Amino acid sequence: MSGKNLLEGLQGPVSQSVGAVKALLTWKGRAIDPLPSVLEFTHEGKEGRLMLVLSNKKDEYYVTTARACSCSARTDRPGAPCQHQRKYFGARPEQATVSSIRPTGGWVGPNGVKASRPVEA
Repeated sequence: MSGKNLLEGLQGPVSQSVGAVKALLTWKGRAIDPLPSVLEFTHEGKEGRLMLVLSNKKDEYYVTTARACSCSARTDRPGAPCQHQRKYFGARPEQATVSSIRPTGGWVGPNGVKASRPVEA
């Protein structure tokens, strides 16, 4: 094992090769045949839980946490959780919303009616 952190990619988690996951399973004394489709790792630290999910092509494992995933869907839609995050961690509304540059406040005119500019009472 190289000691490389799975979450130290430039843009987030880094997908792992099947060979790397087989080496990990062998090191932990777990069976590699048949190849597991999902591996769960828990830690009492900051992230808490990490999932390794076998891709449909079975050529790599996606590293998935509640905050990030190494699959291509997660990078294509950066503001929304990917299918792996929704399946294993549940959809979280604060992750699904993309922050807007529009101000959230507004002017309130007479009788509590919203206005686009200041209104004299």
